[in-house]
Amino acid sequence: MAGVNAADPFNAVDAALSRAPLAPCSGRTFIVAVGKAAGGMARAALAHYPDPAGVIVVTNYENAAAIAGAQVFAAGHPVPDENGLKAANAVIALLAGTRDGDRVLVLVSGGGSALLPAPVAGVSLADKAAVNEALLGGGIEITDMNLVRQNLSRLKGGGLARLAAPARLTALILSDVVGDDLRVIASGPTVSPIGTRAEARELLKSGGLWQALPESVTRHLSSDAPVEALSVAPENRLIGSNAMSLAAMAAVAPQATVWPEPMVGDVGAAANVIAGVSGAGCWLFGGETTVRITGCGLGGRNQELALRVALLVEQFGWQGEWVFLSGGTDGRDGPTDAAGGLVDGGTLARMRAAGVDPLAALADNDSYHALKAAGDLLMTDATGTNVADLQVLIRT
Repeated sequence: MAGVNAADPFNAVDAALSRAPLAPCSGRTFIVAVGKAAGGMARAALAHYPDPAGVIVVTNYENAAAIAGAQVFAAGHPVPDENGLKAANAVIALLAGTRDGDRVLVLVSGGGSALLPAPVAGVSLADKAAVNEALLGGGIEITDMNLVRQNLSRLKGGGLARLAAPARLTALILSDVVGDDLRVIASGPTVSPIGTRAEARELLKSGGLWQALPESVTRHLSSDAPVEALSVAPENRLIGSNAMSLAAMAAVAPQATVWPEPMVGDVGAAANVIAGVSGAGCWLFGGETTVRITGCGLGGRNQELALRVALLVEQFGWQGEWVFLSGGTDGRDGPTDAAGGLVDGGTLARMRAAGVDPLAALADNDSYHALKAAGDLLMTDATGTNVADLQVLIRT
């Protein structure tokens, strides 16, 4: 929880604007907040700029709440929905009214990519959702996911910044991406794009996903076009990240060792790293793994990582007590109500006593029901922030 609290969106924005207020302007101020932390970020911004010309807040259903003076949209995540499309159209309409001398404050946090879908002409929302589902189930890393998403959107990959011109734009960004590549966070609405349609096309083909995509998507990506430059350079500021949250965890657990490499890539490989530590101690990890979905079960990357670690520990025959937590800092892991898993030396025995075969559950990507049977789901409810995933391992 120290890691989650370090990414508190209100405090992060308040501190950023207190240190460096927005440059004065002769015109109006507009605020656009998008992502799982959008509500808290918007409240802090409104405390500094209480009379903007327009405010739009777009967040996930779990975190949505009314904010005085703001138009709040609740939308779908991780799969975009019609409410997200309505929100995107509202943002586009708001930005269409900006003029020279105005300023736009954009507050960006994780989840913004799915929450603000604005498909390019010829691609429907259903087609965009099909692409998201294919990417999420294909074991594709977040940077590559956003390369594809940017090339199918009017707002991603700098699209929002282009629409805001000629107004001056400042973005405060809470990173859910390991390495904090601003082009990747929420698919980079205020920064230059990751790459071209040709690069997205090759990625999808090499990943075996091209043939499964809607025809409208493959047609658009098959038509090459130059990357459009930003006419007005935005100011982008990073105000919170996974690394900052890991540092906060280490501060309250000085005896712990922070793992030097982020937990990224295939969830099975990450589980092998974690289960491979030796001796007594406490280890802290952070990152975001990927899961290739081959089964029909329910779960998320943190739940699957916890189940895999439990199985490996049994295989390796660890002696002594141990406990392992893997959780999403947003409080939601995949399409479930759990933040992740909290497993120990008795987890697998409890599963089996409840009639669940953990290996069969893993093969069916059904980590949620396996952990639920053991009483080992990590339940936090929505936290109001999102800086990827955090893990803790303790061995005696």
